[in-house]
Amino acid sequence: MRIRAALPALAGAVALTGTILSTPAEAAGGVTIHHVWFDSPGSDTRSNASLNAEWVQIKNTGSATVSLKGWVLKDVSNHKYVFPDVAIGAGKTVKVRTGKGTDTTSTKYQSRGAYVWNNTSDTATLTKASGTKVDSCAWTTRDPSDTYC
Repeated sequence: MRIRAALPALAGAVALTGTILSTPAEAAGGVTIHHVWFDSPGSDTRSNASLNAEWVQIKNTGSATVSLKGWVLKDVSNHKYVFPDVAIGAGKTVKVRTGKGTDTTSTKYQSRGAYVWNNTSDTATLTKASGTKVDSCAWTTRDPSDTYC
């Protein structure tokens, strides 16, 4: 008899836990670090083309547009990219490249002259302007040269 009485309470606790755990993702509008290409192909020549072959892709998995204005993308060494007045549409992605270029709605440039993402291990972290962590993606190997998060 005790087991039958406990099952509804357990089901309620599981439902409540699911709601609590999903709240941070909903608050961020479903914005995640989707894909990181941390080791640009070929030799690391520090050319702009090589720098731009290193990138992080942010994805909005939510159903509404999210403003990324003031959000920060950073690595373990605290190299920071602060998003300008950027909005990411529902189901859309934006790629943040390390080198120089002209920003578009789907590609942003950090305008750096050196690599950001370590080939052997690093962590990309995305935070809101308030400093609240939205997502992170870590890797510990250089083969393959990229990771889906």
